[in-house]
Amino acid sequence: MDIQSLKATLPEEGFCDLRYQDFNVTSIKGTKNEIDTVAVIKKTGGNVRVLTGGGYGTFCFTDLEDIHDAFKEATFASNLIKGKKKIETIEVNVDEVKVNPVLDPRTISIEDKKALVAKYIALFMSDSLIVNLETEYYEQFTDTIILNNKGTEVRQEELIVGLNFRITSKRDDLTQITRLSLGGGDSFDLLLNKEDEVLAKVKQTIDLLDAEPVIGGNYDVVLDSEVSGLFIHEAFGHLSEADNLIGNEVLANTMTIGETFAVKEFNVIDDPTLPGYPGSYTYDHEGTKAKKTYLIKDGKLSGRLHSLESAAFMHENPTGHARAKNFGFTPIVRMGNIYIDKDRHTLDEMIASIDDGLYLFGSAGGQTSGDTFTFAVQGAYRIKHGKITGMVRDLALTGHLFSTLKNIEMIGNEIDFSRSGGCGKGGQILIKSGKGSAPIKIKNMGIGGK
Repeated sequence: MDIQSLKATLPEEGFCDLRYQDFNVTSIKGTKNEIDTVAVIKKTGGNVRVLTGGGYGTFCFTDLEDIHDAFKEATFASNLIKGKKKIETIEVNVDEVKVNPVLDPRTISIEDKKALVAKYIALFMSDSLIVNLETEYYEQFTDTIILNNKGTEVRQEELIVGLNFRITSKRDDLTQITRLSLGGGDSFDLLLNKEDEVLAKVKQTIDLLDAEPVIGGNYDVVLDSEVSGLFIHEAFGHLSEADNLIGNEVLANTMTIGETFAVKEFNVIDDPTLPGYPGSYTYDHEGTKAKKTYLIKDGKLSGRLHSLESAAFMHENPTGHARAKNFGFTPIVRMGNIYIDKDRHTLDEMIASIDDGLYLFGSAGGQTSGDTFTFAVQGAYRIKHGKITGMVRDLALTGHLFSTLKNIEMIGNEIDFSRSGGCGKGGQILIKSGKGSAPIKIKNMGIGGK
């Protein structure tokens, strides 16, 4: 890919940009004891956008000889849209970003990657009560050129590698499912020497078979960092993506900057500039530099995540959060690394403050609808008179986002990030999306049983 040759194809009229990308994915998947898929996928192509009319015209191509036709078709499409839309604030950047991992996974043979996966599979399946295991090794490298006709020239490498496990234990007719993720950064060494974590997850998954089913009701709860991170990502993070507010007047009015959402100690941040996490990057796919963005500061709504288009629509500044799955898709507003910032309380203090409640651990997915949510968790411990007692199982937490935020009473003093990336939106599953949190205490949380 030659930047100057690509730059020469850019039309001068209106606003246009070009994303040209090498996209490489390696995956190793297994079921139970067996590795059943080893795949390496390499694709190259581009995506152009033109704004000369009332909206973007876009065109995706895989043959460089089609680039001139791509701009012509995108211009024609833009002019078919009535009106005249302009991008008000365009950040011009000229830069080259290269990855520099401690141990580059691209230097590790596919045989050695497969051997590592097989070793962890054997550990998981060493106990007869583990009856099923779904394993996925993923490695994604992209080399992307981002150009526009206002002067941006960015070339950026991105790399992420990780391992995901879905573990099932069974005794008689009772099954329990947990998850474990490793890696999530750019270095292969984050996957090494994790035998203790694997065996601890095996034990936890089996221990859940002896746990009592939870009795549904309202509880004072402590959410561990993984559950808190899922909560803030799914229940609040998507509402902070500005393109989700456009055309939704009720939600836009609710998400008014300056509105009090939580206690003064509560802060939510999205920061793609943090190194080493699933949602880390330097420039978004419009060439805007990623920015640490306070979404809630001192309990008040203080910002939102933007693309060039959403920022222009709301007369706010771009934040560098427009990204696409690959060159086959147009960028949309996506979270980077969203997290609940730490405060001052220890986990022991939060647990000691609860007379009868639950300490929830491990996210297991969920769904949202507007400002309501339902999330499954892997399990929980009962809290009695300020102390951890037995384990309970088959839990889901459900509630209304803004009521739940106001019920947050204590925030932990340590942040932990999930090692599993991934987020779906607009038909694009983006693995480079991170979430984290300090543990949080919430009063009167709705808990449903199985």
